[in-house]
Amino acid sequence: MKKKTETIPSSEITPKDLYLSRRKFLKAAGLLAGGAVLAACAPQLVQPPAGTDTPQANTSTPKPVITPFSRATSDELGDPLNSYKDITNYNNYYEFTTDKAGVAVLAKDFPTSPWDVQVTGLVHRPRTYSVDELIRKFAPEERVYRLRCVEAWSMVIPWLGFPLWKLLKEVEPTGNARYVRFETIYQPEKMPGQRIPLYPWPYQEGLRLDEAMHDLTILATGLYGGELPPQNGGGIRLVVPWKYGFKSIKAIVKIELTAEQPATLWSSVAPDEYGFYANVNPRVDHPRWSQRTERRIGEFGRRDTLLFNGYAEQVAQLYEGMDLRLYY
Repeated sequence: MKKKTETIPSSEITPKDLYLSRRKFLKAAGLLAGGAVLAACAPQLVQPPAGTDTPQANTSTPKPVITPFSRATSDELGDPLNSYKDITNYNNYYEFTTDKAGVAVLAKDFPTSPWDVQVTGLVHRPRTYSVDELIRKFAPEERVYRLRCVEAWSMVIPWLGFPLWKLLKEVEPTGNARYVRFETIYQPEKMPGQRIPLYPWPYQEGLRLDEAMHDLTILATGLYGGELPPQNGGGIRLVVPWKYGFKSIKAIVKIELTAEQPATLWSSVAPDEYGFYANVNPRVDHPRWSQRTERRIGEFGRRDTLLFNGYAEQVAQLYEGMDLRLYY
């Protein structure tokens, strides 16, 4: 494999509108399929660690009481959490804008409650849940995960959420179910990025069923001991920590179990750059930049990227026999 330069272009690669618009022009727009986002409590909430910015409580809509979480200051590797300010003000969310620093402003008043999620497809018990019902039923817990963006930057985030397998178990997948497809809300009147026909909306993502059933895969309903802000994917989002961030779809309104591998935004628009699996792999470069290192937001310099984002011990068995250079 050819060596790539370590230099990452300004603005962390994104936006790539000009690059994609050329593809769109050549393909006459109608041939693309997918959508876009990147691709996370208690009777008494534990406050974030000292030195972080504390989220403001939303008192407009009462929230169900959920279980307490431990006071985390770092991930299991000893890396400190990113601040609440960093996490909520540096986001890829193309439904609003391609400007990371502008997402929080544009999403500020986006309503995230009430919020419903339809679970359908190859299941014995299809139904629609409210997020409040999911919180009461599955008691979210704190999960401190690293987020590694395909653009070679990263964060450490204390999510509140519950394992996706709990929800899937309740709806009872049929024997023909092999994949899980996720779909984001479509509200172009409130999400200005969806008014731009550069991407085919709504955003779609997908996982293999065994990936979705893995205990590390969660549906996040909050972060830093509070609600999930709209710019981070509220009302509810997927978090798959061993994959590049664009797989962790935000603002989910539909979960569908399928027999066939679902189309996704990035693997449909640019399959040579963004594969369906999107496992973090420093040995497989993006065609336009190296994936060997990353920039941790809030740090100077760069650090080595870990295989499967440091979760290889837990998830490598999912890909036994697969050539990870091809299934990227």
